[in-house]
Amino acid sequence: MTGRERRSDAVANRRRIVEAAREELSRTDDGAAELRLHRVAKAAGVGQGTLYRHFPTREHLVAEVYEQEMSRLVDAVAPLLAEHSPLEALTRWLEHLIDYARVKRGVMAAIEAAAWRDLYSEQHHRLDEALDLLLDRGRAAGEVRAGVDATDVILLLGALSRLPDAEWEPRAHTLVTIIVDGLRTP
Repeated sequence: MTGRERRSDAVANRRRIVEAAREELSRTDDGAAELRLHRVAKAAGVGQGTLYRHFPTREHLVAEVYEQEMSRLVDAVAPLLAEHSPLEALTRWLEHLIDYARVKRGVMAAIEAAAWRDLYSEQHHRLDEALDLLLDRGRAAGEVRAGVDATDVILLLGALSRLPDAEWEPRAHTLVTIIVDGLRTP
């Protein structure tokens, strides 16, 4: 096997490990408590040694899942704005945020409070910037009310963290609809 093949295998293994961990973290309210690395390795189709070569600790793996989820969310803004009106782009982005929030709940449960604060403080500005861009475009188009900023919306979205797992599906989308209705220009 050549070095190139090994590298591509390693990249594919890492990707499968992160995706398997993401799935595990998004399943329950206490995703981290339930995150068993041997189950992640099995779901990814790799051995535990391969998992630990990529992620020496559970926290390393969970941090990678969080960072990738944040990137997916932030990277979705430009294509949404290119394809939809600002308010529709914001609505669709908030729907993406529901998936992010579900994984984030598992991440928060998996990482001790101090480590979570560090990870969040390094990344949260990206979320604020993405949301500010969506709101700015919506205001410029006359679709989003004046005087609302990213902090206001994030505070409202905090309600997602209070949803019990069993009520996630029916209520998360309803909360987003209510938030968007409140953001519309009167």
